[in-house]
Formats: sequence, structure tokens, C-alpha cells
Amino acid sequence: MKRLFLLALFAIVSSFSQNAGACTGITLRTISGSPVTARTIEWAGNDLESRYSIVPRGYSQRSFTPDGQKEGMMFTAKYGYVGLAVEQAEFVVEGINEAGLAAGLFYFPGYGEYETYSDANKEKTVSDLQLVSWILSNFKSINEVKNAIYGIHIVTIDPRGSTVHWRITEPGGRQVVLEIVGKQVRFYENKLGVLTNSPGFDWHITNLNNYTNLFAGPIHTREIGDLTLTAFGGGGGLHGIPGDMTPPSRFVRAAFFQATAPKLATTEKTVMQAFHILNNFDIPTGIQFSEGQRVPDIPSATQWTVATDLTNRRIYYRTMHNSTIRCFDLKSINFAKVKYQSAPLDHQKIQPVEMMKVK
Repeated sequence: MKRLFLLALFAIVSSFSQNAGACTGITLRTISGSPVTARTIEWAGNDLESRYSIVPRGYSQRSFTPDGQKEGMMFTAKYGYVGLAVEQAEFVVEGINEAGLAAGLFYFPGYGEYETYSDANKEKTVSDLQLVSWILSNFKSINEVKNAIYGIHIVTIDPRGSTVHWRITEPGGRQVVLEIVGKQVRFYENKLGVLTNSPGFDWHITNLNNYTNLFAGPIHTREIGDLTLTAFGGGGGLHGIPGDMTPPSRFVRAAFFQATAPKLATTEKTVMQAFHILNNFDIPTGIQFSEGQRVPDIPSATQWTVATDLTNRRIYYRTMHNSTIRCFDLKSINFAKVKYQSAPLDHQKIQPVEMMKVK
């Protein structure tokens, strides 16, 4: 039984990393400055069987170690939180706690490098897929995370799997990106608020300098000799923005779409705006497979999209199966009394269709 569990767990991690790599994150603000973070999560291999987890104060969990056993660090929730998880309830990849701190992981293949796991350090070891849970359980600020993270050891559950990097956001809007490169922990202040995947965050910021020619709005009529040139349509100022699905191209598109979005009056309107922007990053399943390869029977490679209102402690999501937006209001949850619970994001994997009645 133990061997079967290990094989299943390793298959989850290794195949997830091979088919992922297309998460896109943005950050919007209201007129008054309230932040809303939003992101997609992709995997083209098969349905991730994603779940939500509601974690009360005082709930203890232990991290997995590379042997597939729960022999790593035991940590107890100082703060209750709601998280969205993939494959297993423990693997929370996006969430917010009752103090308003939000965190999420994004895949980071080929550029990250964790320290080598040592059995001697297992009591202070946290797996990369459980670091979001560790952060949400313990902290209310980025500085608290920074002060504590050097006292733990972050490792992968399966060396065949991809590394990840993380986005952490405070209720006031301060945001950092955490990367582990060359076995060294690095934090980057993310004043832009965008994150995708590889290469590293600092490279993506530098790469934006290649697109200083882009601007919002139309291209105006131009005279060339006796010829008058007129743009075919609106938005011509973004002509030449990269349109493919690679992380660098998505980073550029996300940066410009975010920057040109008008600031709205309320967080509710801003959440809906975030979902509309991220519509542009939905990835059809077939484009991630070569001609002749079998394409899995799932509706989309973008398996779910989430937006988080840090001011009002609300997390919204929709899935590839059901585009209806659903919401958890953390202020309505008594984290001192609620029981730990985890359930599928979709109880029925069917898109509801409203039939219109004509009189």
C-alpha cells in the first residue's frame, strides 16, 4: 500500500510539472487603492481534480518529504485560511488567510534549484507544494515570512518535478516574489504585480524594456508621400505585442493589459474586471500537444481562475467546467469553530445553461 501511494504521489508531481508552466497572475487596484490579485492555473495533462480547503485556527498538518511520507515539519495554524488545492487537499496553490495575507505558487521549471533534502533536517523541512499552507497558517505580513523562512528547509517531494516560485501579497498591496535559485532564497519586491513562469522574475522585468514602443489607444492616420495610411481598427498602439502562450509573452501581455485597465470604484467591480482580463489567457487544450499526440478529454488547459479581494477577505473562483463565479467570504467564517474541510471545486462537472423562455 505504501509503495502504491508513493508511486501515485510521484506521478502527480512529475506529470504536473511536465504539463504545467502557464500560470498568469495580475494585480489590480481600486480608485482608493484596495488590491485585488488574480491568476490562472493551467495543466493540459488531465483534470487536476482541484479542491478547496477550509483550515481553522489550531489545525496541525505535517509536510511530506521526498520519500512520500508525512515526516517533515509539523505546523499549526495561527490563522485560519481558505485555499484552492490541486490533486490533494494538502497541495494548496492559492489562498488567503483571515489576516488578509494572500499567497500562491507558480511553476518555475529549469531555473529554480532547492537545497538537497537531508533526513537530519526533516523536522524543519517543508515541501514546495505545501509552502503556501505554511505561509497562510503562520503569518500576517511579508516581513514575518522573510524573518521565518531562513529557519526552514524547502525541498521538492520528487526530484523529477519542476521547481516553483511564489507570490505573496499583503492587504495593503505590498507584494513580493519568492524564488529559490542556486539553493539560495531570493525575494523581489513586485511593484508591477504581474507574475508568470520561467525565466526568473528579474529577467521578465528587464524584458519589458523591449516593448517601450507599445502604447494604449489607436494609431492615428499617417501620411507617406501622397498616400494616407489608416489603421484597420482600434487598439493599434499594441500592434506587435507578443501573442503566444510562452511565459515571457504572457508576462508582457499581462503587464500592458493590467496597466491600461481603468481603476474602478469598488473591489467587487475590480474582481470582475480581473476575470475579464484573464479571459485573454485561457489556453485551449490542443495547442500544448504536437500533431498526432493524444489530446486529453478536458474542456481547457486553463483549469481554473481565481481573484482575491484582500481588503474584504474574499476569494472568488471559476473553473473550466463551470464559468459561474463562486466566492468564499472569510469574514463570514468563524475560524475558531469551523471544522477542517475540503471538497471539489465542482460538485458537478457540467456548465449550467439557462434556457430562455419566450412569451
